[in-house]
Amino acid sequence: QVRLAESGGGLVQPGGSLRLSCATSGINFSIYTPAWYRVAPGKERELVESISSEGGTNYGDFVNGRFTISRNNARSTMLLQMNSLEAEDTGVYYCYVRARGREFWGRGTQVTVSS
Repeated sequence: QVRLAESGGGLVQPGGSLRLSCATSGINFSIYTPAWYRVAPGKERELVESISSEGGTNYGDFVNGRFTISRNNARSTMLLQMNSLEAEDTGVYYCYVRARGREFWGRGTQVTVSS
């Protein structure tokens, strides 16, 4: 079975930091391009960051250098280090992988940025 499991969300003040993790199983993680998406209140789903097997990255326009994506192939895990968080970053963050011709999503982890 293919499983994606996000963790690391929580409540943080504006300007603070969080590190999200996506643990995967059931796939040969090292050959795929996983991504973080988010759904903010009242907004459509949007790409946060993706990272290819070679380490290439794509970013949403709102990232502005604040977030860093990385991967640990030995642990089949993707990380998202988020700094300088703003209230507009509030939302549910999802791990996504397209593998074996199918799309797989985690259940999401809630990020709330509020004072």
